[in-house]
Amino acid sequence: MISFDRLSSVFLSATNHEEDQPCHLVLKDPAIPTTINLPLFAGPEQRYCPAGVYEFLGLDEGQPRLQINAQNCVHCKTCDIKDMTQNIEWVTPEGGGGPNYPNM
Repeated sequence: MISFDRLSSVFLSATNHEEDQPCHLVLKDPAIPTTINLPLFAGPEQRYCPAGVYEFLGLDEGQPRLQINAQNCVHCKTCDIKDMTQNIEWVTPEGGGGPNYPNM
């Protein structure tokens, strides 16, 4: 069986986001991931995103927070669909950044 890690697959999508643009993934309520999603559902954000955009940091220290790695986003909008609290707002990035699928 051959498998690939997430970041290698993101690299192959030729995703490009400008470094100085605002994050195109916005939380309506920044507290929901740690007060509802993490304790009740074990933080599904970190599992449903195919590009590993969402990760929880500070779990070992007892101060969890959701880290959004928007530069990895492949614009599949899974987070907009799968988030059960509808807390993640996906907006179009400035400057037309995102994945560049050259063979499509």
